[in-house]
Amino acid sequence: MEPHQDAVVSFRSVTKVYGHGAGEVRALDDVSVVVPRGDFTALMGPSGSGKSTFMNLAAGLDDLTAGEVHIAGRPLHQMGDRDRTLLRRVHVGFVFQSFNLVPTLDVLENVLLPFELAGRRLSTEDRAWVDHLIGVLGLADRVRHRPGELSGGQQQRVAIARALATRPAVVLADEPTGNLDTRSSREVLALLRTAAREYGQTIVMVSHDPVAASYADRVLILADGRLVGDHGAMSAQQIAELLIGFEQGVA
Repeated sequence: MEPHQDAVVSFRSVTKVYGHGAGEVRALDDVSVVVPRGDFTALMGPSGSGKSTFMNLAAGLDDLTAGEVHIAGRPLHQMGDRDRTLLRRVHVGFVFQSFNLVPTLDVLENVLLPFELAGRRLSTEDRAWVDHLIGVLGLADRVRHRPGELSGGQQQRVAIARALATRPAVVLADEPTGNLDTRSSREVLALLRTAAREYGQTIVMVSHDPVAASYADRVLILADGRLVGDHGAMSAQQIAELLIGFEQGVA
């Protein structure tokens, strides 16, 4: 059975086991999820719930133990390391808590880095899109600045521009506001929401913050490697109450 044609990320009965015997840990346990195109999904759960494993499998950075993972219709679970690397370069954008910008490159060079890594020459349309992103993200007067000359919020905007530049099938954002102040966090989250709603960008964001998750269209909750919640858009208070309920074992 093929994944749904509109699915950008598809997990089917995915299990990931680390270790053997008494030391065995089921980081993910029979997880099935479909993330459709243009969806902004927040992935939440306590430490050790499987969030990082989910993201690593979605990015093709780790091998699954059982099940199937499709990204942009490609069967990641059937690919070798080289093919997964090539798929990541074309179809996956990343936004990290620590920004992960190259300190010796200026803003524009950092944004264009995915094209360089993929050996892809910029078309006129590509350059227009990059210029648009830089303008929308308020970086037009910073293109020749290096990361060390920017605030944390500005650095994360550069990281978002870099993630969106090649129009990937999905952007994986790992605690993207974890190192930002409240104002910068809200700006970054609003930008991600805009990318989903106006540009049709698919985004999966790991977060422990109910306020951050409230910007998403959908909230998935993992606990002990299992998917225990799948909800539509919710307020920060509703999400916080839900998480407390799971932690208390009453939900």
